[in-house]
Amino acid sequence: MSNVWSDTRRSFSDFDFEVVEARRVSDAQRDELLQLFEANYREASPTFLDKSLHTLRHVAIARLQGDPVGFGMAESRVIELPRLGDQPVTLAGLCCIAPDFRRRGLFGELERLASEATPMPESNRRLLCGRMAHPAAFRQMARLPGALPAPGIRPTQWQQEVGSAIAQVYGVHDFEPATFVCIGAGRPIGYPRIEFDVEPHEWQVFEPVDRSRGDALLAMVWLPTGPPGW
Repeated sequence: MSNVWSDTRRSFSDFDFEVVEARRVSDAQRDELLQLFEANYREASPTFLDKSLHTLRHVAIARLQGDPVGFGMAESRVIELPRLGDQPVTLAGLCCIAPDFRRRGLFGELERLASEATPMPESNRRLLCGRMAHPAAFRQMARLPGALPAPGIRPTQWQQEVGSAIAQVYGVHDFEPATFVCIGAGRPIGYPRIEFDVEPHEWQVFEPVDRSRGDALLAMVWLPTGPPGW
């Protein structure tokens, strides 16, 4: 099955990877994750980091010569979705890479390791989900056919129902199904420390996102294709 994170051109032989059950992260590991979070975001919220560790099942950590250089949170589970019943779903979460190790494919490898840590039943499709706070984070998924939300297209009632169900699994404070905006709890999650080149059309679906209150955009795509009528 297609994997949005796969990249066979990459080599990770220099790195050591560890996959940890998020709820069992030690205090020392949590401090390492927070340091990487703060290296990636201004006003990084420790509360958001801790909530993520209690929402998603696994965190993958990359190290180089013992030093942490990146982490990614994710989980795959079977979820009962509206009008579909039980479906395999991959929930992507927070991923942070140390500045000197970006653009080496670590983001994708860490998310892949965390999402594949739980064995899943065989299926001809799965739903890939994530919460995005910036167009650059959504870019890779947005290029896939059928990715939601899409500029100028209002999600169907069915898509809104599924989006609402996924937002609930993420523990979102509040959800706006027509825009797929995950409404924050009133304080920022953090602001990227790196500047990205973003095209005007990429900002369109992010217009209702208010980062000052901790908003994010829920993103979803079926791999390889959606169910009939989707």
